Amino acid sequence: MGAKKRYFLFLFVDSLIVTFSVFIGYYILMPFFSDYSLTVLGVTAVLLLVNHHLFAYIFNLYHRAWEYASVRELISVTQAVSASVMATTVLIYMLFDIAFMRLMLVTWMMHMLLIGGSRLSWKVISYELNGRRAHRAEMTRTLVFGGGKGGSILIKQMLADPDMGMNPVVVADDDPFKRNLEICGGVKIEGGREDVARLVNKYDIRKIVIAIPSLSKTELKSLHEAVHIDGVDVLTMPSIEGVMSGKLEVSALRHVQVEDLLGREPVELDIKGIEEQVSDRTILVTGAGGSIGSEIVRQIAKFQPRQILLLGHGENSIYTILEEVLEKKDDNISYVPIIADVQNRKRMFEVFEKYRPDMVYHAAAHKHVPMMEYNSREAVKNNVIGTKNTAEAACRYKAKKFVMISTDKAVNPPNVMGATKRMAEMIVQALDKGCDSTTLVAVRFGNVLGSRGSVVPKFRKQIQAGGPITVTDPRMTRYFMTIPEASRLVIQASTIAEGGEVFVLDMGEPVKIVDLAKNMIRLCGFQEDEIGIEFVGIRPGEKLYEELLKDNEIHPEQVYEKIYRGRVTESSLQLIEAQIKQFLSIDENEMKERIIQFVRQENKQPEVVGQENAS
Repeated sequence: MGAKKRYFLFLFVDSLIVTFSVFIGYYILMPFFSDYSLTVLGVTAVLLLVNHHLFAYIFNLYHRAWEYASVRELISVTQAVSASVMATTVLIYMLFDIAFMRLMLVTWMMHMLLIGGSRLSWKVISYELNGRRAHRAEMTRTLVFGGGKGGSILIKQMLADPDMGMNPVVVADDDPFKRNLEICGGVKIEGGREDVARLVNKYDIRKIVIAIPSLSKTELKSLHEAVHIDGVDVLTMPSIEGVMSGKLEVSALRHVQVEDLLGREPVELDIKGIEEQVSDRTILVTGAGGSIGSEIVRQIAKFQPRQILLLGHGENSIYTILEEVLEKKDDNISYVPIIADVQNRKRMFEVFEKYRPDMVYHAAAHKHVPMMEYNSREAVKNNVIGTKNTAEAACRYKAKKFVMISTDKAVNPPNVMGATKRMAEMIVQALDKGCDSTTLVAVRFGNVLGSRGSVVPKFRKQIQAGGPITVTDPRMTRYFMTIPEASRLVIQASTIAEGGEVFVLDMGEPVKIVDLAKNMIRLCGFQEDEIGIEFVGIRPGEKLYEELLKDNEIHPEQVYEKIYRGRVTESSLQLIEAQIKQFLSIDENEMKERIIQFVRQENKQPEVVGQENAS
């Protein structure tokens, strides 16, 4: 029914209720009360009708979506009815000098009962007509975990929106004081996480929705492990803040991702410190189309720099991130796409001369370990020479800070990729000593979840294809961090850099790759024997275990939450340049051995850098 027809329907129904309620109330009180004349009753009815429509207009009773009515709408009805009855009582007293409160009290109660009931009836009829009740048997039987605000909002949305296809039949919550209570129209809270398996069997549950948006990563992981049952989908709802701000719908449920289970709690950033060095400045991000580079762009954009230079070798990846950031209409940042290869020294110097960036985040690199074992010369050109070109351009054109993205594979590297990244760190340290205008630092971290070189996208693709998942070795372990967390910590590290440091990000606890594979199979709704896991052997250049820095390789105190300063050996720029020339002049297989040998030899005696060296 259209809004206009609904308006006149409620107007007509209310007019009947208001007009005749005084007479009905009078005859209810008739044995005890017969002093009103028919004239007084008629005037009272007319005054009630006029006052009711006046206050109905003031409290907007006729332009509400009553099928979604809640306590707020009930309050509006109470206000309108109470005001109209009180106003009529005053007017009758002024006209006839009589005030029979019992009659007006009965009239008020009848108004509340009949007018409120008509609105409730509309909601019930709407509920029946939209087919929700008729089709509940066809909907997926769902257990909602969380009987608080999030769970209540979600259940209301499930009941109101048949398109969600979910029938909330029971709620679980760890709060013992909520047990056996009913929320949102009769959905009962029947236990905690320890009762989920029993409730799934009792009610034939096919989906579980975790409706506690405030859960920390650690708590979500623990809860997911407790409620996961084979054959039952586990989903989570968006944040309450996202729903209230209009950015997300309550119905935007998603499966729990491996990033949710492996991610750590977010670090509170030094917003003021970041704003001071980024706001209204020109920022250059190399490798801006890559996983880390593009996320640095997203994070940096929050602090309103004047200009962000998106530099990359691949035009498609730069186009993708450019299109993404240009869609945001809420900033005044100028985004400049630059197609350039960091190996091209002349081109890099041209870019710096033209744009004069204040901050440089150098994320461009070859990062795939086995690929670089087969292409070691390219690893040297891109990771070593590319870093040298970019860092020297930053020094020449007086950028305030240069931050190189490194890797934990630079620690005691057995492969070309790790060795070239360690050489890049050495270049950054050496250049910092002779560059007064620019602070140069490196930031190390391990594997990032979801990056193009990560196992996570590979495992997802293998699961979608029906398996098996290929794992190199059952003993293989790695440290993982989410892309946003790594990017935020890189930006934070740049604010506390004093020059020449190699910062190390706290990567948390190591994760067995085979356990990661099992988690992903389960999260995708399969069992391990359906997909299968196949062990294919260690690839060229890989280590079974990524090494944690030893006690003598890292300062024990954090310089910021989850950020440490590493102890690494420094080398002269002249020695590094001589080695680069030598590497490029020999056979590729020999170069592979020589570069690993050089890096290991140079890093035998770690010493303190940064503040301690300066003193």
